[in-house]
Amino acid sequence: GDDGFSSAAGYIGPKYRVDHDISLLIPEIWARMSADERRADYLISEGYLAKVDDFEHDGQLVAASRLGYRITRRFVLDFFGRVFTNPDSVMPKDMLKPELQGINDYVDGINNIVETQKKIADLYFEDGSVEDAIPPLKALLKIMSTGNYEGKTLAHIEVRDLFDAKKIRQQEWYKQRLYAKQHHDILFLEKQSSAIGKFLDKETHRLEAERLKLRKRLAVVNEQVTLARSKNYITLLEGSLGRDISIENT
Repeated sequence: GDDGFSSAAGYIGPKYRVDHDISLLIPEIWARMSADERRADYLISEGYLAKVDDFEHDGQLVAASRLGYRITRRFVLDFFGRVFTNPDSVMPKDMLKPELQGINDYVDGINNIVETQKKIADLYFEDGSVEDAIPPLKALLKIMSTGNYEGKTLAHIEVRDLFDAKKIRQQEWYKQRLYAKQHHDILFLEKQSSAIGKFLDKETHRLEAERLKLRKRLAVVNEQVTLARSKNYITLLEGSLGRDISIENT
């Protein structure tokens, strides 16, 4: 449910080079936007962000949609204008749309992104670790590697729904992660309880145990053990990441 935004330093087309000054500029602008203005759905609906679509170039499909959304001239005028007197001079039109500087360079940049994503994703398939990925990430890795997942792209609602928080909580694989987390927490807390108990049993450690107030700590840990064993513990874990079921409990 969180909106993700990024600002990158580097070259924007062959004409502009942007160093890490941008890393200082964006927080300044963000701080001058209200909470509602920083919502992706608001920015999209009001024309502040524009979707980048795939297109054909020299008979080849260019996966420009991998870029997501990008800021528009309206964004620059309204929000950069809160920092700069002439925001147009900071972000000219061909910086917002680098394809205007040269379509071949623009296509080459996109292809470089897509090829890099493919190389990274292919490693997960080569060593088999993709099988340990949760379903949404497995679908994403498949798209990065082959361009589609079961014939669908990132634009399809079926793929995007895999990342819907409410729907994720209903999935059996997610519930298994919560059970794995509960089991691990029980084992961990029981070890803590046992270790404290053994320390308390040693007469030679009596003064140190009093100094550390270990009897009170033991009572707290035992309460946590009881809670972790209860049916309500799963409810408390809902919304968390749970625990990777491929990791052995130790």
